[in-house]
Amino acid sequence: MRDLVQRKIEHFVKENLSVFPVVVILGPRQCGKSTLIKMMSDYLPGFLYLDLQNRDDIAKLSEPGLFFHANQQKTICLDEIQLIPDMFGILRSEIDLNRRQGRFILLGSASRDLIQHSAESLAGRIGIIELTPFLISELCIEKGFDIKRFWLRGAYPDSYLAVSDKASSLWCENFLRTYTERDIPQLGFQIPANQIRRMLIMSAHSHGQVFNASKLGESLGLTHPTVKRYLDLLEQTFILRSLQAYVVNVKKRLIKTPKVYVRDTGLLHRLLQINDFNSLMGNPIFGASWEGLVIENICSSINNCEFSFFCSATGDELDLIIHKPNKVIAIECKASTAPKLSKGFWRSLDIVKPDKTYIVAPVNEKYPIAKNVVVCGLIEVLDLLIKDLD
Repeated sequence: MRDLVQRKIEHFVKENLSVFPVVVILGPRQCGKSTLIKMMSDYLPGFLYLDLQNRDDIAKLSEPGLFFHANQQKTICLDEIQLIPDMFGILRSEIDLNRRQGRFILLGSASRDLIQHSAESLAGRIGIIELTPFLISELCIEKGFDIKRFWLRGAYPDSYLAVSDKASSLWCENFLRTYTERDIPQLGFQIPANQIRRMLIMSAHSHGQVFNASKLGESLGLTHPTVKRYLDLLEQTFILRSLQAYVVNVKKRLIKTPKVYVRDTGLLHRLLQINDFNSLMGNPIFGASWEGLVIENICSSINNCEFSFFCSATGDELDLIIHKPNKVIAIECKASTAPKLSKGFWRSLDIVKPDKTYIVAPVNEKYPIAKNVVVCGLIEVLDLLIKDLD
């Protein structure tokens, strides 16, 4: 069933392959990178896939120059490229000998360090793409799509497509265990697995809140710099997302500390031991969970924009600000079919002065509540934003 879900990024991958000798696809482990490329293999000439976690495949690269020369007319995919960072320098020499477009596809599960290696070694030769787990816009066209299932289980393909909520929870638990016990050490970080797990649990409890490194450090018995280093690592491996505060040119004192979200709601709910939708509805995280779902889908679907949140020192706030030159759009998330808006919300609009504002709620139809202020569902807001920001 998994390979039946059409990924929207496929066309963009093809465009990059027609331009660059190397295309890098970055994203969290198990988000569907390998599946996407294998689904596209009929389009790729002489497709050859190597998993750099497989000893047999690594052995084929014992003499990489010889191997690449012998297969120079094929499209070679190297999966988990971050495990062999020295490969970038080898690829540069090989590409300079044969600069054919779409020659190499590199898949990686870590972002910033991987991009730095590739940018330094392959500048001008590389296209970089980020693949997320499923987006709601990829699933809503499927027969029988249920947003509550998507919300509870999260967007990782194996979790969303599991045979039951229990099976989904088991998958998420295994993912977290493998992430802390294997993936982090493989990246070269010697951090005890229980420390990363505790950091994740504390981040889940603080989901959608302003990040307080000192308070978190006290709870974990870690220093302020260590907590920030862990946060950076969790962001680089696509587990957490931080939003910076939106700064407007006003005298009013504003909150400038970032907010932090667990990017996938399935992992969020597993960290908080939430196993079914009724339990989610009765949990204090309910509203923040919806907020994270909305923000993740918007930030992963909209390109060429900056994202932030607004919060004044008195607590007036807007969950998401989308801004590009000469355009500002505000997003407020409400996990209610009859959303109620506070006076602080309207005061925030007076300060930020967005061109449009959307209150994203689990509703079936959009409706206006004020000039340029509209209540709508998550699927609909993505279509509206694409038109607004075009």
